[in-house]
Amino acid sequence: MADTAVIPSRFRQWKQGLYWLLLLGPLFFLSYGQVNHFTATRADVGSLVFSWEHAIPFMPWTIVPYWSIDLLYGLSLFICTTQRELTRHAWRLLAASLVACTGFLLFPLKFTFTRPESPGIFGWLFHQLEQFDLPYNQAPSLHIILTWLLWLRFRQHLTGPVRWLAAGWFWLIAVSVMTTWQHHFIDVITGIAAGIAISYAIPMTGGWRWRRPSSRARRLAARYAAGALLMALIAWGVPYGTMLLWPAAALLMVAAGYAGLGTTVFQKTPEGQLSLSARWLLWPYLAGARLSKRWFSRTLPAISPILGEVSLGGFPGRTSGYAAVLDLTAEFHHRAEPGTIWHSCPMMDLLVPDLPDLQRAVDRLNLLRQPQKTLLVCCALGLSRSATVVAAWLLTERHADSVEAAVEIVRLQRPQVVLTADHLRLLAQFKEASCPTSV
Repeated sequence: MADTAVIPSRFRQWKQGLYWLLLLGPLFFLSYGQVNHFTATRADVGSLVFSWEHAIPFMPWTIVPYWSIDLLYGLSLFICTTQRELTRHAWRLLAASLVACTGFLLFPLKFTFTRPESPGIFGWLFHQLEQFDLPYNQAPSLHIILTWLLWLRFRQHLTGPVRWLAAGWFWLIAVSVMTTWQHHFIDVITGIAAGIAISYAIPMTGGWRWRRPSSRARRLAARYAAGALLMALIAWGVPYGTMLLWPAAALLMVAAGYAGLGTTVFQKTPEGQLSLSARWLLWPYLAGARLSKRWFSRTLPAISPILGEVSLGGFPGRTSGYAAVLDLTAEFHHRAEPGTIWHSCPMMDLLVPDLPDLQRAVDRLNLLRQPQKTLLVCCALGLSRSATVVAAWLLTERHADSVEAAVEIVRLQRPQVVLTADHLRLLAQFKEASCPTSV
């Protein structure tokens, strides 16, 4: 009976995919073609070519993977399994065309190599391409943007060797934009940046939400924004400083997190994984957070048993030995490991969590507990976020009858914990709200 219910559901999904294809297909060809022909009439079209690009060989056969993106574009709208996935993927494809065409108009560039004649079927495919495509729509490469967006969808639905084969084919598509002498390197780099930005801005799961930040959060936001501005200014004024725009963008998004977007900027799932788009966009910040954790963890114990099966510690490199992990970091990515139950309740670093977030984490801690099995509650270093949650749990379980007693239990086992007056006020509010005194 369940199988018969799936068939009409899948049929509706495919029908909606077809509607999107009928909208996106003509829009893509119309917008791309019109902008291309318009740019061809402009007198301000330049070019940007690195000297080493002249060594890139022309490989006629790579026109096949180059063309294959058209087929994959259509198929991607029919492999989505939920309405949400289909809608957001379609919006990504729409955004890809709009962003690319805007780039072509604002920064017109021309491809400068003269492509040699190719015999046979490859030559015919090049001829078909030239009937539609003029060498003026360059940066950012729409082909590269679409390659990234399509790969994100296919990798979601493929496993094992097939996934690896698909990954190789998509790499071949990406390389083909240069080996067919269709794009210069600047087009590829800007295409990658635009593709990641689009997939990050339109996440598959979750969404963007804003909450009024605390005064401390606003101060942290200002510091990260100042760092982003400094990086951008250096990138503007230093030769070959363009790569500094990457850490500038990462710091700017972290600043936005402290300014009210919160942990949504990391796009972390309940299983502890950051989205691939977030990992790429925020990589400079994430790498810095990893290095910082490694440095400050040198003198800290990895874990500190608190009471029974519950332990407190820093974010683990490996989870072997733990039956379950309650992860309170927003900034660290967890790779799934067999045998360990992992759940994430992300909280922003250096901030005192809100009361609802604290309650949610304590509820999850209780759900993860299993008799005679170890449970690790962790944050970056195991000093504040995780210590606050464990202290709150001690209060709910009546292992401590006051905030001071709960904190003392934690500090006896892990003396390095850092709980400020704001943390203590939060715990007092938590005790009053969640641990009413028996009459």
